[in-house]
Amino acid sequence: MVEPRIAVAVVTMGNRPAEVDALLESVAKQDLAPARIVVVGNGCRLPEFAGRLSLPGEVTTIDVEENLGCPGGRNVALARLRAFGDVDIVVELDDDGLLVDADVLRRVRDLYAADPRLGIVGFRIADEHGETQQRHVPRVGKSDPLRGGYVTGFLGGGHALSMAMLAETGDWPAEFFFAHEETDLAWRAADAGWKILYAPQLLLQHPKTSPARHAIYFRVNARNRVWLVRRRLPLPLVPVHLGVWTLLTLARTRSPAGLKAWLGGFVEGLREPAGERRPMRWRTVWRLSRLGRPPVI
Repeated sequence: MVEPRIAVAVVTMGNRPAEVDALLESVAKQDLAPARIVVVGNGCRLPEFAGRLSLPGEVTTIDVEENLGCPGGRNVALARLRAFGDVDIVVELDDDGLLVDADVLRRVRDLYAADPRLGIVGFRIADEHGETQQRHVPRVGKSDPLRGGYVTGFLGGGHALSMAMLAETGDWPAEFFFAHEETDLAWRAADAGWKILYAPQLLLQHPKTSPARHAIYFRVNARNRVWLVRRRLPLPLVPVHLGVWTLLTLARTRSPAGLKAWLGGFVEGLREPAGERRPMRWRTVWRLSRLGRPPVI
């Protein structure tokens, strides 16, 4: 069994220095040290981490002049790791997360070593009380957050990606900036025959939050959803998906300002270029439907 080499990547805007320190210290306590740690300052200058926190492996910090959003910042880290050429798996962690258990990286290594077609491993996200929000469970309905298995999506807050998979599928959709970038990557991975595993034994502690806390949430959520289906779904499913999703949004959204921003984002998604159209094959749609999350929802 070949043991894959693991890197850890963190993207931060510089507004959570204490949380970033705590996260990196939890990485340093892992019983399997990462080969590399890359921290990207998304529109900010980063402090010196390596000596101050006694971090393992090679530590690289990258200051980016402007905030590129979650996917854009992660692409900066991936590009640097690809240039190094000595990493097989990258574990990407939110800057306000925490690895509570010391065996997370070792478990990740073992999962990938056992299956060469494993592309994405999603972690379980839970708050300091051990509670997982239902939106963080990658299945439809009220699913048990402790039930693992193969799924159709993953959480951006804590996950692992195969570098071999990324070489085939491409990196994150940087133009999304925030929202639905995980689904875009997951659908590309599934269509290329890579497996997506939800592994609840891999825990990332993360504060309980709402995505609507971001001022741009309603607009980019709508815009990116339209872009997503324009890019990735077979043409007959595009109006079906958007129709179902629109009805759900109208039923769930109580804020008039939120609905107005959502409508503006929806129109923007229809008018603006969505990027390369590379729809999933029908057999991929069928396979995803059998896993429990049809692409029309």
